[in-house]
Amino acid sequence: MSRIGKMPITVPSGVTVTIDGSTVTAKGPKGELSRTFRPIITIEQEGDTITVSRPDDSREAKSQHGLVRTLIANMVEGVSNGYQKKLQLVGVGYRAALKGKDLEMQLGYSHPVSVPCPEGITFECPQPTEIVVSGASKEQVGQVAADIRKWRKPEPYKGKGIRYEGEYIRRKLGKAAKSE
Repeated sequence: MSRIGKMPITVPSGVTVTIDGSTVTAKGPKGELSRTFRPIITIEQEGDTITVSRPDDSREAKSQHGLVRTLIANMVEGVSNGYQKKLQLVGVGYRAALKGKDLEMQLGYSHPVSVPCPEGITFECPQPTEIVVSGASKEQVGQVAADIRKWRKPEPYKGKGIRYEGEYIRRKLGKAAKSE
């Protein structure tokens, strides 16, 4: 039995979860998320707990069991508390600012880089070298943060680029001076 899949999901107060066959919808203070799962997995709600079970020990059912439970738990957590990723800009002249809802960054190119704000995501810039991406969907927040980071990945020689908060960049030595 899947150790993750058999754990029950507790629904906090203020969050409503609706199960319609294999479609799960979660509504809360941070928004609404909906997802359709494979019908091989059974999802049941009893009071404020949700349980996920599988019919047999087939390979497909085993692979979906823990995944479905984790995705539902992430939906419930997202609509109640939300998720956020923090990015740091490291480099001379690297900065970010909000233009309306969109994010505009100066990353050493000849032009500013503009990132449109997708539905369900909010950008914040507490400092010119910090970006906070937040939203209800863990998957969407992570993908938007990864797309922003793609504009300038951290390089190993000077450490310049866009990095996640707390990310360690392994540094390399540059060219060694010629010794005689």
